[in-house]
Amino acid sequence: MTFLISRALGDLNADVRGRMINAGIIIIDKHGRDNVSLLFPIFENYLNKKASDEEKYDLVREGVVIFTGALAKHLAKDDPKVHAVVEKLLDVLNTPSEAVQRAVSFCLSPLMQSKKDDAPALVSRLLDQLMNSDKYGERRGAAFGLAGVVKGYGISCLKKYGITAAIRESLADRSSAKHREGAQLAFECFCETLGKLFEPYVIQMLPLLLVSFSDQVVAVREAAECAARSMMSQLSAQGVKLVLPSILKGLEDKAWRTKQSSVQLLGAMAYCAPQQLSQCLPTIVPKLTEVLTDTHPKVQSAGQMALQQVGSVIKNPEISSLVPTLLMGLTDPNEYTKYSLDILLQTTFINSIDAPSLALLVPIVHRGLRERSAETKKKAAQIVGNMCSLVTEPKDMIPYIGLLLPEVKKVLVDPIPEVRSVAARAIGSLIRGMGEENFPDLVPWLFDSLKTDNSNVERSGAAQGLSEVLSALGTGYFEHVLPDIIRNCSHQKASVRDGYLTLFKYLPRSLGVQFQNYLQQVLPAILDGLADENESVRDAALGAGHVLVEHYATTSLPLLLPAVEDGIFNDNWRIRQSSVELLGDLLFKVAGTSGKALLEGGSDDEGSSTEAHGRAIIEVLGRDKRNEILAALYMVRTDVSLSVRQAALHVWKTIVANTPKTLKEIMPVLMSTLISSLASSSSERRQVAARALGELVRKLGERVLPLIIPILSQGLKDPNPSRRQGVCIGLSEVMASAVKSQLLSFMDELIPTIRTALCDSMPEVRESAGLAFSTLYKSAGMQAIDEIVPTLLHALEDDETSDTALDGLKQILSVRTTAVLPHILPKLVHLPLSAFNAHALGALAEVAGPGLNFHLGTILPALLSAMGAEDKDVQTLAKKAAETVALVIDEEGVEYLIAELLKGVGDTLASIRRSSSYLIGFFFKYSKLYLVDEAPNMISTLIILLSDSDSSTVEVAWEALSRVIGSVPKEVLPSYIKLVRDAVSTSRDKERRKKKGGPVVIPGFCLPKALQPLLPIFLQGLTSGSAELREQAALGLGELIEVTSEKALKDFVIPITGPLIRIIGDRFPWQVKSAILSTLSILIRKGGMSLRPFLPQLQTTFIKCLQDSTRTVRTSAAFALGKLSALSTRVDPLVSDLLSSLQASDAGVREAILTALKGVLKHAGKSVSDPVRVRVFSQLKDLIHHDDDQVRISAASILGITSQYMEEPQLDDLLELLSNLASSPSWVSRHGSVLTISSLLRHNPSSVVTSQMFPSIMRCLKDALKDEKFPLRETSTKALGRLILHQIQSDPSEATAYVDIISTIVSALHDDSSEVRRRGLSALKAVAKASPPSITVHVSIIGPALAECLKDSSTPVRLAAERCAVHAFQMTKGTDNVQAAQKFITGLDARRLSKFPEYSDESEDSEEESTSG
Repeated sequence: MTFLISRALGDLNADVRGRMINAGIIIIDKHGRDNVSLLFPIFENYLNKKASDEEKYDLVREGVVIFTGALAKHLAKDDPKVHAVVEKLLDVLNTPSEAVQRAVSFCLSPLMQSKKDDAPALVSRLLDQLMNSDKYGERRGAAFGLAGVVKGYGISCLKKYGITAAIRESLADRSSAKHREGAQLAFECFCETLGKLFEPYVIQMLPLLLVSFSDQVVAVREAAECAARSMMSQLSAQGVKLVLPSILKGLEDKAWRTKQSSVQLLGAMAYCAPQQLSQCLPTIVPKLTEVLTDTHPKVQSAGQMALQQVGSVIKNPEISSLVPTLLMGLTDPNEYTKYSLDILLQTTFINSIDAPSLALLVPIVHRGLRERSAETKKKAAQIVGNMCSLVTEPKDMIPYIGLLLPEVKKVLVDPIPEVRSVAARAIGSLIRGMGEENFPDLVPWLFDSLKTDNSNVERSGAAQGLSEVLSALGTGYFEHVLPDIIRNCSHQKASVRDGYLTLFKYLPRSLGVQFQNYLQQVLPAILDGLADENESVRDAALGAGHVLVEHYATTSLPLLLPAVEDGIFNDNWRIRQSSVELLGDLLFKVAGTSGKALLEGGSDDEGSSTEAHGRAIIEVLGRDKRNEILAALYMVRTDVSLSVRQAALHVWKTIVANTPKTLKEIMPVLMSTLISSLASSSSERRQVAARALGELVRKLGERVLPLIIPILSQGLKDPNPSRRQGVCIGLSEVMASAVKSQLLSFMDELIPTIRTALCDSMPEVRESAGLAFSTLYKSAGMQAIDEIVPTLLHALEDDETSDTALDGLKQILSVRTTAVLPHILPKLVHLPLSAFNAHALGALAEVAGPGLNFHLGTILPALLSAMGAEDKDVQTLAKKAAETVALVIDEEGVEYLIAELLKGVGDTLASIRRSSSYLIGFFFKYSKLYLVDEAPNMISTLIILLSDSDSSTVEVAWEALSRVIGSVPKEVLPSYIKLVRDAVSTSRDKERRKKKGGPVVIPGFCLPKALQPLLPIFLQGLTSGSAELREQAALGLGELIEVTSEKALKDFVIPITGPLIRIIGDRFPWQVKSAILSTLSILIRKGGMSLRPFLPQLQTTFIKCLQDSTRTVRTSAAFALGKLSALSTRVDPLVSDLLSSLQASDAGVREAILTALKGVLKHAGKSVSDPVRVRVFSQLKDLIHHDDDQVRISAASILGITSQYMEEPQLDDLLELLSNLASSPSWVSRHGSVLTISSLLRHNPSSVVTSQMFPSIMRCLKDALKDEKFPLRETSTKALGRLILHQIQSDPSEATAYVDIISTIVSALHDDSSEVRRRGLSALKAVAKASPPSITVHVSIIGPALAECLKDSSTPVRLAAERCAVHAFQMTKGTDNVQAAQKFITGLDARRLSKFPEYSDESEDSEEESTSG
C-alpha cells in the first residue's frame, strides 16, 4: 500500500492513476477487514502530511481519501471515523477527474448504512451542488456522489428523498441550462451505477431525455448524448423492448428536432450489450435508413451519424473496413446498391459476421433483391446464400428471415432461369444453415407453388427451390416425400403434373449420385409424362428425361436403356418421340458425340457419325443389344408421326456411319422386329413396321424380295391372328413399294396368299387382306379380280365358308367398289332371293356406299320383291338390306332411288307396292340427305295410294306419308296445299269409280289418326299463308273432311275447328270466309255431336257472317247455321234473334236471315216453343205478299216447314188466309199464296188434304193455272205435282180417281211459258217414278202431250220430256214397253230413250227439291 500511495498515486498519467486506485480498492476489499488497525494510521499520516510539490501531492491525497473510504466499510457502523471519511470523500468528489469521482462513488455506497440519519441533508447537499455549482467538474462529481449515495441507501430512496422528482423538474426547467445539464449528468451516473435497477425510471425519463437531444445549449446536448449512451449500455433485453417503441414513435413526430433526438437515441443503441444489440438492430437500421431521406438536413445528418455509430461497434474487420461503402449503399440505394453488392461479393471473409454487420448488410441485400436488374437480383441472392455460412450465431439471422425470405421467393419465380437457380441455391443454404424449424412455411409454399395454375416459370422456380431444399434436408426427408411427388406426377390437373415432373429435372443436380438409388421409382412417372396430352407436361417430362440421361447415362445404363427401348414401341406417338430423343441422348453419351450436328440436306444414308462412334457403342452395349436398338430405330424412321420420324432420322444419322452396310448387319434382327411389330396388337405399330418394310423394299428391291415374300406367305399359317394380320399389312407395303416388274414373278405366291387371307376366320385379318387386294389390283389389274372374286363367290354357296367369304368380298368392295361390284351383283340378285343373299346384299351395300348409285335398278327390284316373301327370315333380311341401300346412297343416287321406288309403288303386286311405300317412308325419315325437293312428288303418290285396294298397303302408305311430311320443314308445308288437294281429288275419283254411287270415303282416311299427316299442311296454310293460300287451305280441308270417315274424324274435330273459327273472325277477304264457312258446314254434317264444345262460338260466328257485305258469305253462313241448329238443345233464343234481326235488315241481309231461319226450323223445328212458333207465323204471314220474289219464296217455304208443328185451327186459319189472298187483285199476293200452298203440300200434305179448306185450295190452284203471270202458273203446276205425288203415295189403288189432277197438269204442258211446261213434265216424271201404274192408266191423256213436248223448241223442255218419257213409258223395262210407246213417239226416239240409264237423273231431282220451297 505504501508503494501504491507514494509512487503510483502521484503518477502524472491519469490512466495509470485510475488503474492504480482500482488496484488499491481491490486489495483493500480483499485484505482490509483484517488490517484496519494497520492501514488507517498510514492513510491518516499521508492525509495530514505537508509536501513540497503541493499540486502533485493533491493527487496522492485524493487517492488516499478513496482508499480510506474503501477501508471505512470494514469499520463498525457506529464508528465515528466513518463520518469523517464520508466528509473527506465528499470533498474529493470535487476533483475534476472522472476516474476519481467514479472511485469515490464506488466507496460511498457501502458507508451509507452508517449515515442513515443524515440521509436527507446529504441528498439535499449533493442535489444543490449538482444543480447550482458553477464548475462542471463539481457538478459531475455531485452526480457521481448522488449515484453512490442512492446505491448505498437502496433504489427506494429515489422516491423517498424526491430525487427523481427533482431531476424531472430540472430536466424540464427551460430557464436554467445548468439545471438541465445537472439532471442529465445524474441520469447518466444513475444508469451506470444502478444498472438494471434504474430501468423502470429510464422509461419515465425517456421523453425528457429525447427533448434534451435538441436542446439549444451544446453542453446540455452533449450531456444528453452521454446519458443516452450510458442508458443503452446498461439496458436489459426487456428494457430494450420497453424503450424501443417510444423512440420509434418519436420518429413519426412532425417536429424535426424530436425526430433528430429519436434518431440520435437510436444511434446510441449501438452501445447496448451485444445480445441486446443483435435483438434491436433489425428494427433500428431500417428506420435509420428511412430517416436518410428525410426532408430536414439535420435529421438526415443525425441518421448518418447514428448509422456510423452502428458501424463503429462492428467487430468483423472485413465489414468494418466496408462500413463507408455500406453506408453509401444505405444512403443512396439507387446509385450504390449494385456497387455495394459487388464489393461484398469481392470480399473474402475470414472472420464470422456479427449482428451489427448483419444490420448494415441486410437492408442493402433486401434492396438488391427488389431491383429490376436480373444481375443485381442474382448477386443479392448469392449474398443471402453465403450469409448463413458466415454468421457467428444462426439466430442472429432469424430477425431478418421475415424480410429476406419473401423477396428471395419472388426472385425464385423470376423469368430468367439463371436468377431462379441462384435463388434456389440461396434457399437451400438458408435451410442448411439455419434448420427447417426456422422456415415452417417454406416447404409447404414450395409444394403449393409446384401446383399453381399461374405460370410455367413459377412452377419451374418452385421445383428448383424445392430440389435444393430437399437436398439440404437429407435423404431421409426426401424418401418420406418421394411417394407423394410420384403420385402427383399423375394428378388430374395438368399444371400439377407439370410442376412435379419439372422437379425431376433439378433433383439429379441437387442430390447428385444419391438420386441414382431412386431411378427405378421415378422412371415410370417420367415415361407416363412423356405421353401426356398437355404439351407443357410432356416438355417437363422430356426435360427430366434428358437430365437423367445426362447425369446417369454411364452409371445407370442397364436401368435407363430398357425403359427407353420400351418407349420406342409405345402406342402413344409422343412417348415414341421422347423415347427416341432420350435414346439419342444415351447413344450420343455412349458414343462420345454431342448429337448437336445439324444434318442439312443429303440422303438418308449419309450420316455425320464415324466408325469410332459405332465401335464405342458396340463396346458398351454389346453387338446384339446394339442390333436390337438400331432395328427399332430404323423402324421408327418411318413412324406415322412426322416428329417421331424426324427425331429417329436425326439419331440414326448421328450414330450410323454407313446405312446399307449397317442394314445388312442388322437384317435378321430387323426382319424379326418388323414381323413381330406387324403382328402387334397396336395398329399404329403395325403400320410403322409395314412402312419400314416398304422402305426396305424400295431401297434394296430385288435383294430382299425373295427373302421377304416366302416369310410372309409362311406367316399366314401362324395360329396367332394378329400375326396373320401383320402379314397382310406387310404384303400391302411390299407390293406398294416394289416395282411392277419385280412383283410379276411372285404372282403365283402372292395371289393364293391374299385369297387365303380374304377367307380367314378373323375379321381383322380379312380387313387387312382387303387392303392388300387393293394394292395387288394396282399391279395385277383384272387378273387379281378374275382369280380371287370367283373363288369367294363360290365360297358363298358353302354354309361353312359363306360368312367369311362374304366379309372378304366386303373388304375387297371397300377398297375397289367400281371394279368389283359388276362381278358380284348379278350373282346375288337371282330371284327368289335367299336369306343369305339378302343378308349379303345388305352387307355389301354398307361397304359399297355411293358406288351403288348406278346399280339400284339391279338391286332394288329384287329386294322389294323379297320384302314381301313368305319366309320371315328372307323378309327381315331383305328389309334390312333395302334400308341399308337407301341410307348409303349420296345426292347423285337420290334420283335413281326415287325412280325405282315410284316404279314399285305403281306395281301390280300389292306386296311390292307395300315394300316400296315402306322404303319411301324409311328413306325420308332416316336419310341425312336434303330431300325437300323430292317430297311433293312422294306426298302426291302416297295420297293416291291411300285408296289402294289392299288394306295393308293403305296402312303402310299412310305411315310412309307421315314420315315424308315429318321430314319437311314446317314453313315449306303450305306450298303443298294445291298438290295435296289434287291428290285427294284423284284418290276420291278412284274410290268413286269402285263404289258406283253413294258417299265416297278414302280407305286411308278411315284409319285411326287418319288426318294426322296431312292436317299440318292445311293448318300451317290457314294460320300463316297469304289470303289466297288460306282460301285454298280451307277448301282443301273441306274436301279432306268429305272423304274421311266420321269415326276417324272424331279425334280431329277440335284441332280443325279452333283455327277455322279464329281465322274467320279476322279481317280476311270474303273468299277466305266463304271457304271456311263451307268447310265448317261439311264439318257440322260429318262431325255431329263432336262439335258440341264449339256450339256457342260457331253460332256467334255464323250470326256475325249473316251481316257480311258479300252475298256468298251470307248464304253460306245461313246454310251452316241451319245445320248447326240440329246440334243445339235450345233454339228459341236463336230463332228470336233471327226474327228481331229480320225487321231491322236491308234486302240482302234479310234474304240471308230468312235462309238461316228456314234451315233452323227445318233441322230443329221440333225444339221451338209454341210462343216462338206463333211469333214466326205472325211475322212471316205478312212477308208472303212482299214485293221481293226471294223474300216471298223464303217466307212461303218457312211457313210450310212450320205448318208441320201447327195446331189444326191455326192451320185452317192459314189456309183460309191463303184462299183469300189467291183472289187478290195484286199478283204478288196471289203468287205468295200459291207459293205457300206449294210449300205446305211439300212439308205437310196430309193435313192440307184432310182439311175442310181443301176444295177451296184446289180451286185456287186451278185458277192460278189460268193466271196471266207465268210464275203463278209455274208454282201452281209444282204444287199440283206435289199433291198428286202425295195422293198416289198414300193410296196407289185409287189411281183412276186422280184423273182430274193429272189432266190439269197435262194441260200445263201446252202453256206458253217453257218454265211452266218443264215444271209440268217434272211433276209427271216424279209420279211415274213413284208409281208407274198410276201413269200407265192415264197414258192416253199423257202420251200425245208428251210426244208434242219431245219436239219442243226449248232445249230444257225437250230434255225434261225425254226424262219424263223414259219413266212414263217404262222404256228401260223391256222391248214391249218400247213398242207400246211408239203409239205416241217415233220408233227412233223410242229406241234412243230406251238406252238411257234409269237413275241418271237422281241428283238433278234432289237439287230441284232443295232449291225450291
